[in-house]
Amino acid sequence: MAGRIRDEDIALVRERTSIADVISETVTLKSAGGGNLKGLCPFHDEKSPSFNVSPARNVFYCFGCGAGGDAIKFLMDADHLSFVESVERLAGRAGIQLRYVEDGKPAPRVRQQQGQRQRLVAAHAAAVEFYTAQLGTAGARPAREFLAERGFDRAAAQRYGCGFAPDAWDLLTKHLRQQGFSHDELVTAGLSRPARSGSLIDRFRRRLLWPIRDLSGDVIGFGARKLFDDDDGPKYLNTPETPIYKKSHVLYGIDQAKREIAKQGRVVVVEGYTDVMACHLAGETTAVATCGTAFGADHIGVLRRLLLDSDDVAGEIIFTFDGDAAGQKAALRAFEDDQRFVGRTFIAVSPDNMDPCELRLAKGDLAVRDLVARREPLVDFALRHVISRYDLDTVDGRVEAMRRAAPLVAKLKDAEKRPEYVRKLAGDLGMEIEPVQRAVLAAGGAPAGRERPRSAPSREPAVDSPQSMVEREALKLALQEPVLAGPMFDAVGADEYRHPVHQVVRAAVTEAGGVSSATGGAVWVGRVQDACADLAAQALVAELAVEPLRIDGEPDPRYVSITLAQLQWGSVTGRIRDLKSKIQRVNPVANKDEYFALFGELLSLEQHARALREQAAGGL
Repeated sequence: MAGRIRDEDIALVRERTSIADVISETVTLKSAGGGNLKGLCPFHDEKSPSFNVSPARNVFYCFGCGAGGDAIKFLMDADHLSFVESVERLAGRAGIQLRYVEDGKPAPRVRQQQGQRQRLVAAHAAAVEFYTAQLGTAGARPAREFLAERGFDRAAAQRYGCGFAPDAWDLLTKHLRQQGFSHDELVTAGLSRPARSGSLIDRFRRRLLWPIRDLSGDVIGFGARKLFDDDDGPKYLNTPETPIYKKSHVLYGIDQAKREIAKQGRVVVVEGYTDVMACHLAGETTAVATCGTAFGADHIGVLRRLLLDSDDVAGEIIFTFDGDAAGQKAALRAFEDDQRFVGRTFIAVSPDNMDPCELRLAKGDLAVRDLVARREPLVDFALRHVISRYDLDTVDGRVEAMRRAAPLVAKLKDAEKRPEYVRKLAGDLGMEIEPVQRAVLAAGGAPAGRERPRSAPSREPAVDSPQSMVEREALKLALQEPVLAGPMFDAVGADEYRHPVHQVVRAAVTEAGGVSSATGGAVWVGRVQDACADLAAQALVAELAVEPLRIDGEPDPRYVSITLAQLQWGSVTGRIRDLKSKIQRVNPVANKDEYFALFGELLSLEQHARALREQAAGGL
């Protein structure tokens, strides 16, 4: 267990980080008035800026897509880092030495572990410099010819950091040892390996190399392509498993593709390094590839995070496989993984059985883009492949094809599509719908034709109603001006809020310690977000933290008093209406005690409403 960062250190990182400086590295920010900044959102396409930054509170929020949070959250979303990685990066910028705890106790070894990663990454960075320099030497001519023959010029080689491992046993090892890297570090990094003689030699020799980077852009390994016939090694040789290189998690090209994947909501999965290069250079900038291993569950996890793959945001996953038997087998394996995605899965197969690199070389960039544009649903490809194995001119062939294809339809995650695919399969097989439908049901699918239950219509008050607007204003005061709002806000409980999400946020304020205990800024906003019981409330907190108050100039205690009075008046008048309706339904003769009790409560509420109305006079 690596341990977690101490809460005090996280708070210090937030306090010493300028969110405007962090975001300005990727977004051009301009004044939005009131001390706030705005720019074009990095998380979705837009023509008018809706991305707002509040330097005073160290938070951001996009009114277009709902992304929001502090500097830590921005790095997590923009660079697809974990929470810990984001904190560590910001701590490095601010010169803060982080402390870690493990089971409530100090974890001194964690800093050593972090130092090891930094050393291994530094060794790989030095190796990239060495290998790229070697690509220009006379001995690297076969490597340069390999790239040129596939349509990659010098600029492309430089863009992807291509290099060459020279015809020497320990040239890289000696170079890195001279730079201060130890024997154990080079072996642990997978850059060197012990020889039979006991000396240390380079892992890669006489090969074309591609540096493999993680999501943050750090080089963590290499892929090496065989160039010479007398090389008795495999066609491709990759870095072995190391503390920083886990092949089941690694996707080549992810560092260059991640922003476009998140922006476009789709990813193109190809099979090799040159295919990624070809796709990117042809304009398909979301392409990635696995590194010497099959596409699996961990890769899916990485892509789902990039795609924001959820019920609300369903992206596209497009697989490109060769049309040969191996490619078709890989496509069917991909269909098995289809259920792990919420988004739609497709396959793109060249009619000439060419991979993207071959296609670009033979027919140009447009052909690569057309390949992706002509994608078809993966289930269609899988069904066609399965039934093609059987003789559909015979009864036995049709029945067996139905039995093999029915489980594919039953596995469809979107149950509403199953009836259509039952009909399609029946047509392809030349059979009646009923036996195919029974086969799908027997295979475990939901009853074909049954509609998905629909949620009941929402009874929430309109977001732009007067009551909702004043509730928002009160919550904005709590988040943006806690010192000012203080006890006045805390005295008004969550039951005075009518909108369900507002009620959740108000409860979170209490859970976070109450406004009276807060001093403001990103730390306070983060505490409230962490206390929210659902994602909608968390998003609303980020939005309200930067939304301007509905007042010209600076707020004062009187404005807080007026806002809270308006909030309570709206709630009280609602209860008065409910009480009057209830009184009208009570028989004053048969239920005299109940009637007078309700009437007394009504008089008390009306008196309270008059007092609130006077307090709120002259408000918004």
